[in-house]
Amino acid sequence: MKILFVCTGNTCRSSMAEGLAKALLAEKGINEDIEVISAGTCAFPGSPAAEQAVQALEERGIDIKSHRAAVLDEELIKSADLILTMTSSHKQQVLQISSEAGEKTYTLADYAGEGGDIPDPIGQPLEVYKSCADRLEKLIEKALDKLLKNEGKK
Repeated sequence: MKILFVCTGNTCRSSMAEGLAKALLAEKGINEDIEVISAGTCAFPGSPAAEQAVQALEERGIDIKSHRAAVLDEELIKSADLILTMTSSHKQQVLQISSEAGEKTYTLADYAGEGGDIPDPIGQPLEVYKSCADRLEKLIEKALDKLLKNEGKK
């Protein structure tokens, strides 16, 4: 099982989502069964996570210093079992690259049962990144619970 988180630059939201999901899965003791990756629709390959994103997660004991941005492409989309985007616009971009991805692509908030987009914190103060990380963590927790329930039924 592979989960792909998607945002714009892969240095803020999706890099934090990847780090948070890996930590939550490790807490549940199932990080070997589920691979978590992230990519950006307009990423500069190899860019590190934003300093504020690193700090926001560091305060939670999660280290994303080694994160490097990846560009969303058809190969990544095909390799993923579940694609969770930060906004409906990102979802549309995934579907433009691969129209077959429709059945496995959702906004994170929709998949978690809440709806809405996750605003980009880029260029904002650390507090905005912390708030974004809080929202991401809640949504990812719900999304993972839903995913694990669905996987258990298979």
